[in-house]
Amino acid sequence: MQVFKFGGASVKNAEGVRNVAKVLREVGYQDTLVVVSAMGKTTNKLELVIKNYFEEKSKRQEHIQDIIACHEEILFQLFPNKQHLIYKTVTDLFNELTGFLSWNKSPNYSFVYDQVVGYGELISTAIIAAYLNEIDIKSNWLDIRTIIKTDNSYREAKVNWELTKQNVGNHIKKSSLYITQGFLGSDENNFTTTLGREGSDYTAAILAYCLNANNVTIWKDVPGVLNADPRYFNETQLLHQISYEEAIELAFYGASVIHPKTLQPLQRKEIPLYVKSFLNPLDKGTCVSKGKQLEPFVPCFIVKKDQILISLSSLDFSFIVEENISEIFALLHQYKLKVDVIQNSAISFSVCVNDTYENIEALLQELRSNFKVSCSENVSLYTIRHNTTEAFEKIANGKEVLLKQEKDNTVQLITSN
Repeated sequence: MQVFKFGGASVKNAEGVRNVAKVLREVGYQDTLVVVSAMGKTTNKLELVIKNYFEEKSKRQEHIQDIIACHEEILFQLFPNKQHLIYKTVTDLFNELTGFLSWNKSPNYSFVYDQVVGYGELISTAIIAAYLNEIDIKSNWLDIRTIIKTDNSYREAKVNWELTKQNVGNHIKKSSLYITQGFLGSDENNFTTTLGREGSDYTAAILAYCLNANNVTIWKDVPGVLNADPRYFNETQLLHQISYEEAIELAFYGASVIHPKTLQPLQRKEIPLYVKSFLNPLDKGTCVSKGKQLEPFVPCFIVKKDQILISLSSLDFSFIVEENISEIFALLHQYKLKVDVIQNSAISFSVCVNDTYENIEALLQELRSNFKVSCSENVSLYTIRHNTTEAFEKIANGKEVLLKQEKDNTVQLITSN
């Protein structure tokens, strides 16, 4: 089989859904499993619903109604006959969502997050499967929560590979087209779990691994993997070939085209990963596979915005030793701050973090009891793979560099703007 993944940008409106059908017809859809994200910015909107659920309940229904209205507009453009069964299916899913918010008693933010946010994928895939069947592309809607089993680490669930592989074998048959959700799984009590933000690529890799798939294709609004994000860099180049090892390095440093966890299961079975444009589906795009490290061999630029740089020094000018570093990392783990860069000297320790869970103030308060602490927020972390003098100057020119770190052919620098 082959596994396709379509992200939210590819299905943000009715035209996008029609284009998915067009892509499938152009490239073929026999023996295909299609993983789909929530439509457009639905996940962000559901995150706002969750925030309001805990902080400002009066606005919750207003935001739910906005999500419903967006999906109803797409539905009407795809299914002008409002008697179509898909209207009831979508209504039932929204009723499940509002029902959960009404009866839930759990104060656990991450648990509530996973139960709510997954409705974006459930609704988008229900609409797409119904539309494909409407235009005579026979497809089967699959609830991925019955397939991918995980632990109960909500928002960052770990896959139970043995059980997941068994479920894939029992429920997914070749010679069929399946439409299923990215990002989701379920725990032993059948509560919804999520695999981490942007985890739909990972879903595709999990299924490909369990199916021994021929390949995985991620369909994007770019021609493939570029050597820099066009949102932040004016000049970019298409990378035709990337080795697994190089792609893992790029993902580790934060390249946004490929999810960091996606590549390991594919590499283990040497399953090629293609990144292609859903606007030009017959173009070759980028292939990530065993082979050449990088083609063409050019510097690759990665930027992470809105990072936080924490600098620590001892209160009495004593050395920062292993015991101190162990204490610092224990606190970073406790408050779930993802570490991107570390730099230390005899009496200082700096770390650049991403505060996904908004725990930075609590962390800083604890650190101040044992260290002198300075904190710079809203900094940018740049990484240059295969650095050259020209590439470095392109990034550093005109910026205040707060920290620079170099290893082999990779340079990282943190700037204040």
